[in-house]
Amino acid sequence: MIDTLGGPGEYDPEPFAPLSKAALDDAFASGLTAVNLTVNGASVGNYARNYEDAVREIAYWNAQIEDHPDELMQIRRVVDIQSAKNSERLGLIYGFQDAAPFGENLDRLDTFWDLGVRIYQLTYNKRNLVGDGCLEPANAGLSMFGRKLVEKLNARKALIDLSHAGQRTTLDAAAMSKTPIAITHTGCAAIAPFPRNKTNEELKAVADKGGYVGIYLMPFLRSKGQPMAADLIAHLEHAIDVCGEDHVGIGSDGVISPVAVTPEFKKKFADEIADRRKRGISAPGEDPNVYTFIPDLNRADRFDRLAELLAARKHSDGRIAKVLGGNFARLLNDVWGA
Repeated sequence: MIDTLGGPGEYDPEPFAPLSKAALDDAFASGLTAVNLTVNGASVGNYARNYEDAVREIAYWNAQIEDHPDELMQIRRVVDIQSAKNSERLGLIYGFQDAAPFGENLDRLDTFWDLGVRIYQLTYNKRNLVGDGCLEPANAGLSMFGRKLVEKLNARKALIDLSHAGQRTTLDAAAMSKTPIAITHTGCAAIAPFPRNKTNEELKAVADKGGYVGIYLMPFLRSKGQPMAADLIAHLEHAIDVCGEDHVGIGSDGVISPVAVTPEFKKKFADEIADRRKRGISAPGEDPNVYTFIPDLNRADRFDRLAELLAARKHSDGRIAKVLGGNFARLLNDVWGA
């Protein structure tokens, strides 16, 4: 089982705090084999310090792996995924959620690759040097700089991620990439027309390339109000109808540990939404009263529960295995090579 955007830990921990025993216990209880872990730091969308933040974030996670070798391991090759499963450790696939760590220097790819970063999201919500994010009204697509980055990522056999990208950026990258690409965490605009969600045209363009679409557990699954598991399943089933069962999975966009909904959490969550709005990176649909997790899947073993819910809707065991991780493992093999 692979969560294509997530990670171990509790909600909103202190920066660079060591993982707690509870977080490690939850990682084991989750049953997950691997996660796509964001390592480009908290300054997403900020060029001023993103390179340094990314290096520091990678160093932090390297230290956590070193401190917990029986619970965690880094994934650099496809064979590592099977090793993580066999040893019952959580595999961490380092990924970026923005191209800002590159600055204007694409040669930094060599550094990031040597540090183990294997997944590269082209944009966050706003415009960067690579292209337009999903909140940019101009919808300008990939820049010349962005096209060069796509070429270098293809040559390196890195996985390109189009989550948060604008429509034209998504379609441009899907058209020009020579290898399959991913949208690791998104929803379906046909069900809930938020900027963070992808149109059928975008979904099909990625699937037709042999790619992958991960559905998230985020507020954008429902036009109004708190999404529940039924909303997630509706998006999964729509994505399967558009893309086919070989190209869909789960990218929760959250931490593994369940969230305790306390008064302190509610205040902290509202403050976080206010801060994102102030920085201009908040997307329509973000609401202090709509949480970034699904209440009836607010448990460490949410993938197991989701398997039960999909089985109850008569999805086959084979399809469920693909959606819960098999499709993403296949994609990584196609892109990275064995």
